[in-house]
Amino acid sequence: MPRNCAVSAVVPLLRTFSVPPGYRRTAEVRRPKLDPFIPIIEGWLEADRSMPRKQRHTAKRVFDRLRDECGFTGGYTIIKDYIRERERRGQEVFVPLAHPPGHAQADFGEAMVRIGGVEQKAHFFVLDLPHSDACYVRAYPAAVAEAWVDGHIHAFAFFGAVPQSIVYDNDRCLVAKILPDGTRKRAALFSGFLSHYLIRDRYGRPGKGNDKGNVEGLVGYCRRNFMVPLPEFATWEAFNLWLEEQCRKRQQDVLRGEGETIGERLQRDLAEMRSLPASPFDACDQDTGRVSSQSLVRYKTNDYSVPVAFAHQDVWIRAYVHDVVIGCRGEVIARHPRCWDRDELIFNPIHYLPLLEQKLNAFDQAAPLQGWELPEEFATLRRLMEARMNRHGRREYVQVLRLLETFDLADLHAAVKQALQMGAIGFDAVKHLLLCRVEHRPPRLDLDCYPYLPRTTVDKTRPGSYMRLLSSDAEDAA
Repeated sequence: MPRNCAVSAVVPLLRTFSVPPGYRRTAEVRRPKLDPFIPIIEGWLEADRSMPRKQRHTAKRVFDRLRDECGFTGGYTIIKDYIRERERRGQEVFVPLAHPPGHAQADFGEAMVRIGGVEQKAHFFVLDLPHSDACYVRAYPAAVAEAWVDGHIHAFAFFGAVPQSIVYDNDRCLVAKILPDGTRKRAALFSGFLSHYLIRDRYGRPGKGNDKGNVEGLVGYCRRNFMVPLPEFATWEAFNLWLEEQCRKRQQDVLRGEGETIGERLQRDLAEMRSLPASPFDACDQDTGRVSSQSLVRYKTNDYSVPVAFAHQDVWIRAYVHDVVIGCRGEVIARHPRCWDRDELIFNPIHYLPLLEQKLNAFDQAAPLQGWELPEEFATLRRLMEARMNRHGRREYVQVLRLLETFDLADLHAAVKQALQMGAIGFDAVKHLLLCRVEHRPPRLDLDCYPYLPRTTVDKTRPGSYMRLLSSDAEDAA
């Protein structure tokens, strides 16, 4: 090319750019070995959309199939580069969101913990206030609807206010069904909760965690900072008290890009939130049932005992996160710790004592009494009672145990110990000592007779006594 022609080609570029822009491609890259196979690759990758994520084509698998099935002669690198570029073009772009004060996001996370010496999975509820980044965390043995509601109630009490709206995912504990128009049919317990606190519920798109990215990130933060090393506490309540303290400490932090602490920004959130209602919502699942012939009530997959007097009757059930309460008409008849295992029998031995008093032969094999750990003095009392009174002694021992229907174990234990020390081996003596202990009065027992009641003096009947009465009556008449 003549020199003057090269100069004339550069002059327009100098007029457009102060600095030459460098090399610019004017035509698409040609890949003669790959281009004929692109429709095949696209067909495979489109079909992958309906497959589980872990069973989709990788670049290596695409290369192997093209080589073995389609006669592809190119290298692996051009396949890998094409698929990487295709994935990059398909990645979603997000809009930065602003978070006005007074609104919240909620979610659940999972982590391993050790509660009461047992290593198990904890499901921890997280409520985040995105404007201030303040948070509340509470752990549960299961992420059921009762735990969702209970977590909200404790979070509202922690902040002392109720958010105007909360963003959720489409968890089945909250959303019973997504209708064709996109609206949500709420689960019954969750619907009652929202009505009680007048909260506007909002939902992210199914499978799109970025719609509530703040709380999603906070779940990871809590797992890394609150659950490492493995938390170890005696009870769930002790663990949750510790988590609350960590949430308070975090309010002193200043996050990147902010000039105020979380606690200082929290004040703007609280100013826009609503006051707590007069009473909290009752966070329980409600159900009904019928007592079986073995005095058991089934809830979910487990059976809970009730007093035998309510056998074959209809009852109502209130299932909280940690307790199951059973009632008949307007009376609470049983309360048990909630069991999260399956197909378990949860007994209260006291429920079966009236029946065992009638069926003494079943006493040693009664399932409700297996594993019932009583102080060793009770076994001593039973042995002495049966040695002294045989079968009647076993009945009196059951009567002693039935005192637990009214009195505390500590008071009954003290009465049994005192009876053993005094040698007063009998139900009436134990009951007398127990009542004296509860009423703070000294016992009055006559240990020379049975049944150890206070001694009274009664003269024997003599015929002469009647004669004296008759003679005195005759003198009075004269």
